[in-house]
Amino acid sequence: MENPLPEDFKAREIRLHEILQMDKNFDIVYKPITIAGKKAGIYFIDGFMQEAIMEKLLEFFYKLTPKEVPPTAQEFMDQVVPYTEVSILTDEDDILKNLLSGLTCLFMEDYRECIAIDCRTYPMRSVSEPEKDKAMRGSKDGFVETLVMNAALIRRRIRSPRLCIEIFTAGRTSRTDILLCYMNDRVDRPLLEELQKRIRQVDVDALTMNQESLAECIYERKWFNPFPKFKFTERPDTSAAAILEGNIIILVDNSPQAVIVPTSIFDIIEEADDYYFPPITGTYLRLARFLIALITLLLTPVFLLLVQNPQWIPPWLEFIQVKEAINVPLIWQLLMLELAIDGLRLAAINTPSMLSTPLSVVAGIVLGQFTVDSGWFNSEIMMYMAFVAIANYTQSSYELGYALKFMRLILLVLTAVFNQWGFFAGILLVCVAVASNKTIAGKSYIYPLFPLNLRQLKKRFFRMRLKNRG
Repeated sequence: MENPLPEDFKAREIRLHEILQMDKNFDIVYKPITIAGKKAGIYFIDGFMQEAIMEKLLEFFYKLTPKEVPPTAQEFMDQVVPYTEVSILTDEDDILKNLLSGLTCLFMEDYRECIAIDCRTYPMRSVSEPEKDKAMRGSKDGFVETLVMNAALIRRRIRSPRLCIEIFTAGRTSRTDILLCYMNDRVDRPLLEELQKRIRQVDVDALTMNQESLAECIYERKWFNPFPKFKFTERPDTSAAAILEGNIIILVDNSPQAVIVPTSIFDIIEEADDYYFPPITGTYLRLARFLIALITLLLTPVFLLLVQNPQWIPPWLEFIQVKEAINVPLIWQLLMLELAIDGLRLAAINTPSMLSTPLSVVAGIVLGQFTVDSGWFNSEIMMYMAFVAIANYTQSSYELGYALKFMRLILLVLTAVFNQWGFFAGILLVCVAVASNKTIAGKSYIYPLFPLNLRQLKKRFFRMRLKNRG
């Protein structure tokens, strides 16, 4: 139901000053002016204003004569305002939302409506390549925290009228803008309608953590399964490719990441470099990533299983046996190193850049040679855990990396406690966790493996050559 502002200009001014707490908010500016002998006022946010444009508008308004001012706000907007992005607002909530989003709101005597002028600009960084989601070839731009710029980066790559970019708002206090980007003729229509419905039904005070808060609101299933339900990317080229494949991209204001839905385990492992190189190279990179992900999951549990059952070790693998004295049980060494690696990663994130290199060297020396010499860790354990730590960075998804880590920890504990039966039970648990996971559309997480689609499965493992339809 519409909630209009008071008709009287003075009463309207008092009402807005009270709601906006003008006596406390230094960055909300009100400038009273006179246009052709009529009282008027302009509200704007100081940090969002393009001063050059506002200066030109004020110069134009001051030159207007009474004969040039039409009787209605709609006519004033159409005939007088020398700017393109202008709209008429009547509802109080809409006016406040647009004003606090950065629009300039013009009120005039005899006009009950608000004339909203979009001459805002947002503070933002450059569209440089993202630190985590890099590619050896291809585009070097990345999403930023401004929605308009992110939408433009996608429009630049898909110059089709069938590309739709819808805007929604969520959060009672934050009123965060959300964009849905999709190809109108390729999108999964039931999924799109369901996603639109879920976003409209989001009832939270604020999307505090941007896209992660939204993801938790729109995914209604249980979250104890660690395998990621969404694919996150900061690359516009990856997002554009996903849209052209019929997927939906979700962009959240103040976040430089796009959310790709629906997403399977094969989608998450894919990266941009798979397509920026020739088919044979792209296939090698993709298969290598699959293989390394599998090794990071199984390397330390298989090593622990073989050490616990030395009779299973063939003669050509006898060198893997631990030769030094074991002062701390192997399972505790593995678990402590898993925790230590995460501790080093967190420390690296929070370490000032000028100190990161010397501190990394010190940490490498202490955890490398000194801990082995002191007897806390065996050199074989240090080597395998070093490989696992480095191999986790072969794919860009943090969520998948931690999912594999949690599964590896479960495998290690079950193997240490129940030996071979615990190992096989852990493998079964991993398979069930992957197979039972569902996409946001409620479909199989391991499609096209199940349900089986050999043609699509081939494309998931092998980088196919782009065919010319001409």
